[in-house]
Amino acid sequence: MGSAVSLRVGIVGCGAVGRKRAAALGSGRLVACADLDAARAHALATSSPGAVAEPSWEALVKRDDLDVVIVATTNESLASVAVAALDAGRHALVEKPAARTVAELDLISAAAGRSRRMVRVGFNHRYHPALLKAREIVDSGELGPLMFARGRYGHGARLGYEREWRADPARSGGGELIDQGVHLIDLARWLLGDFVAVDGVARTFFWDMPVDDNAFMRLTTAAGQIAFLHVSCTEWKNLFSLEVYGRLGKLHVEGLGGSYGTERLAWYRMRPEMGPPDTTIWEYPGADESWRREFEEFAEDIRLGRQPAAGLGEARAALDVVRQIYAAPDSTVRFT
Repeated sequence: MGSAVSLRVGIVGCGAVGRKRAAALGSGRLVACADLDAARAHALATSSPGAVAEPSWEALVKRDDLDVVIVATTNESLASVAVAALDAGRHALVEKPAARTVAELDLISAAAGRSRRMVRVGFNHRYHPALLKAREIVDSGELGPLMFARGRYGHGARLGYEREWRADPARSGGGELIDQGVHLIDLARWLLGDFVAVDGVARTFFWDMPVDDNAFMRLTTAAGQIAFLHVSCTEWKNLFSLEVYGRLGKLHVEGLGGSYGTERLAWYRMRPEMGPPDTTIWEYPGADESWRREFEEFAEDIRLGRQPAAGLGEARAALDVVRQIYAAPDSTVRFT
């Protein structure tokens, strides 16, 4: 494959996420796009000079002028499109959760092994500037040994939510846990490490739908660090909050821009005499660049032949937590 600049990209799924992915590519990279809604594919192709709309995703992945296929479909199609793209010799960037189940994800892994192509999973939250800065501080050791993390992620109501595809378990594979939950699980694991014990519950409190609208998790590492996480689609006001506690201080990331509020990182450094901490605050009011940063890193992965930092292993770890929560005795929903 050529340099990062010369990568030729196809996108399957031209909804909101597909459009964000296209915008993040920069000029000249998008070659073709496809969607079950032909009008959406045509609109995206028209807005991207040089791109064409294919009549089907099957036709797109077979094109011989593509290096990468971005899979931005609804959950029930993620694995099948990714497998076909890999078997056609393309690298794949697959949106989270990458599959509805671990078994589906294993099909992607097998295809990646057959084709010797790279797979990145769309955990773009890792590339928000406040989270990148938080990871830098954690890695520096200035927070001291990590003790625990506390995260909340949720969005507000909209009419008809219970009739959208996310509320159909055959299409989504689950509710809020598999939707926003995998982002929060991935971030907690990225900062604390692997989880060896999973406790939690997924329940439906408000929406009249057969999938969960809230999930509560307690995830524990081998060193005894705990991540206490809550994801919700009854938040009523969009919210993102992730706190990481070390023996020498605390980091608090909140907001993701847009309706979630200005992205912000606060660093509370414990003083030797304790009491009120020394506080440093960074704010990131600009546009969301996480999509661009993520793709640029994937392009560099391909150029260097290195495995992506957020790949199938990371998706599998997140989906395994999801599987265990759905299997919990107190969960009111059941998915495999």
